[in-house]
Amino acid sequence: MNRTANSRRAATRRVNDENAVPRASNAIRPAKQATRSGITQKESSIKEVIGKNDKRVRNALGAISHNEAPAAVQNGKVSQVQRQPLASRSQAQNVYPSNAETRPIAPVPARTRPGRATAVEEQADFMVGMEVDQGVVLDEALETDEDTVRGMSDDEYDMEEEDWTLLSPNEASIAEAQLFRIRRDFQDDVDEYDTTMVAEYADEIFAHMELMEGTVMPNPNYMEFQTETDWTMRTTLIDWLLQVHMRYHMLPETLWIAVNIIDRFLSVRVVSLSKLQLVGVTAMFIAAKYEEILAPSVDDFVFMTENGYTKDDILKGERIVLQTLDFNVSQYCSPYSWVRRISKADDYDIQTRTLSKFLMEVTLLDHRFLRCKPSMIAAIGMYLSRKMLGGTWDEAFIFYSNFTERQLVPGAVLLCERLVEDGFDKVYVYKKYANKKFLRASTFAVEWAHNHAETTWASQE
Repeated sequence: MNRTANSRRAATRRVNDENAVPRASNAIRPAKQATRSGITQKESSIKEVIGKNDKRVRNALGAISHNEAPAAVQNGKVSQVQRQPLASRSQAQNVYPSNAETRPIAPVPARTRPGRATAVEEQADFMVGMEVDQGVVLDEALETDEDTVRGMSDDEYDMEEEDWTLLSPNEASIAEAQLFRIRRDFQDDVDEYDTTMVAEYADEIFAHMELMEGTVMPNPNYMEFQTETDWTMRTTLIDWLLQVHMRYHMLPETLWIAVNIIDRFLSVRVVSLSKLQLVGVTAMFIAAKYEEILAPSVDDFVFMTENGYTKDDILKGERIVLQTLDFNVSQYCSPYSWVRRISKADDYDIQTRTLSKFLMEVTLLDHRFLRCKPSMIAAIGMYLSRKMLGGTWDEAFIFYSNFTERQLVPGAVLLCERLVEDGFDKVYVYKKYANKKFLRASTFAVEWAHNHAETTWASQE
């Protein structure tokens, strides 16, 4: 993709959009005071991510390019400029600490043009073209009905300890009573003039989102069915997709939709190691077409893989993935939608939101958060960022998030464990948020986790 296309895509972002980064000369620092309206804010502003030299204005539907490489003229002949790969496969393998048993996520196989399929082959299962096995049906026994959970005894609850999102029956009843009281008594300050939040429909919208998010959850144990891949390979794949996402200036929702597509697809299909990266790039291609205004072209996605896959591979993979998921893409709402609502509790504090964005993206690399709904991911990110900045989880945050502090502590503990792991500073999400334009959120969070996490959670017990 050429620089002009990048600038044009970046220019489509709103000034106060999630992709816009805060302008601040200092890193995140804990606030000295905590009030009901949120942490004391430092004066900051939002700047657009826009090319420095691209000041042209494009009319609607005019001059839309297909992200082709710029052409150069040599000796009177037009020649295509050779582009450098975004990230070599060797770099993608090294972004996470190496494992002796881990193989590259997608080695480029020796490719030969297949012969024309016979009539019998054309009637075969459409999954053959992607070299994946027959679908593994999601075992309903892995899912736990909420009514069943409420009726569990303490002994039965011990058998469900793997699902850290569940509370014991006693704790669940206490949390439910607290939520009921806060919903009844809390006075929501509705801003009728804030048209972006459509205050008159907000309750109905988020109630609908809460119903829908449960329908697009992956199987948190799907790796048990995979024969050639493991969780470390998934982590490496997601880390590479984070680089691709940042390089092409795509919306945050695009990344989250892509990861959700990957996990849901792997929940019902066994994928060979050589096709794992194809699943990832196909998911990003689908998410970009759904979410972006100017989505990268198929050729761009081929370039992302260093020509490891062809254009036909990605287009065929798109058809396979969408048919496998029954074209259910729009039902997924990323944690960013919930963060926008929760942020009303602290008047959209920029430090809290920036730090929470980093923490939420860290959960993408950890398979233990697959059992979390997007609303819970958003609440955990906001809760931990408040803790790091010296704030509290008061009634306003409970009201807008629908989660009590006791429900969020286990997830916050897991996040801190991830932050202090050896080699965490080598993953791309750490390097991304260590930048000054993101208030160096990652360095602040890791330092806090090393120095204060243990004592903080000990006091919660």
